[in-house]
Parts: sequence; C-alpha cells; structure tokens
Amino acid sequence: MAMLVLGLVLLLGVHSTRLIAPGLRDAGVARLGLLPWKILYAVLSLIGLVLIVQGYGEARMAPTLLWAPPVWTRHLAALLTLPAFVLMACAYVPGTRIRAKLGHPMVAGVKIWAFAHLVANGTLADLLLFGSFLVWSVVMFATLRRRDRAAGLRHPAGSASRDAIAIVAGIVGWAVFAGWLHLALIGVRPFG
Repeated sequence: MAMLVLGLVLLLGVHSTRLIAPGLRDAGVARLGLLPWKILYAVLSLIGLVLIVQGYGEARMAPTLLWAPPVWTRHLAALLTLPAFVLMACAYVPGTRIRAKLGHPMVAGVKIWAFAHLVANGTLADLLLFGSFLVWSVVMFATLRRRDRAAGLRHPAGSASRDAIAIVAGIVGWAVFAGWLHLALIGVRPFG
C-alpha cells in the first residue's frame, strides 16, 4: 500500500505544482530550460504512474474490503466512463465547443472516471486510488476555472465538426479500452 500512496503523491503532486507552488514551474524553466523541465516533469510523472500500477496491483492481491458495491454499479461505471473518454479526447482535439465551454475537459474527464470507479469498487486500495484522483480533479477543476475567470481567459469557440471528431475518438477509445485493453492492462473485464 505504501508504494501506491507514494505513487499517488508523486504523480498528483507533480500535476499540482501550479496549485501548490505556482512559481515553481517558471523557476524550473528559467533554471533548466523548457525542454529539460518537460523531461523532468514527464519522468517524475512516469515514475509515479509505475508506482501506482505496481502498488495497486500488490494491494489487489490481499484486498481490504470496505464495502460490497452492488452489481449494478459496474454497469453505471461502464456508462460513466464513456463521457469521461469523450472529455479526455476533447482535451486533444483543438477547436471543440466542449473545450470552449468546460475549459479543462481532461480534468473533468478524470473526475468522472474516478467517480465511476469509486462507486463500483469497494476496497481500501480503490478508495485510495480513485478517491485521490477524484479529490484532486475536483480541486484542480475548480481552481483552474477560477484562475481562468480571474485572468479573463476565454477558450475560443469551437465547431460542431470538431466536437464530432472528439466524440467519435472518445467512443472508439472507450470501446477499445473497455473491450480489450482493460483486461490486458488491469486484469478486469468491464463487460463480463
């Protein structure tokens, strides 16, 4: 469990530097340069992700059950992850109306993904993993929206065709992940 917690602290900490220490990125870029800063950020994030995967995998071998979610929550999780994938796709497709409206669709997608998995799983490791991501994404989304409003930042209005591209990409990504990759990478079949 310690490895899972360390990974969460590292990954979410790195992704919270603008909240925790707003000047840290600028100071790091000034000292190291933009590319070395991005490499350091990516390496630390990857280490955190590896620790999370290994720690969560170990915790699943001897789970501490906190509650027994009803079977229908797995169906709810499968349904909720679909819009989460669409929102995550919107973060990478420029010019969507969805991004213009939300401002930070990736963080909104993480919020829905974490909530869906928290509802459908009832072990201590699940609470730590998905609960941490849920709390982080709620705080991050609110903070980023507040920052955007204070700066007068408006995301450019998007087009319906860009929304369609993001929606299709999100649905395809969701289908591939739920149909094949979730079992291969996580060891759990969402639909079976």
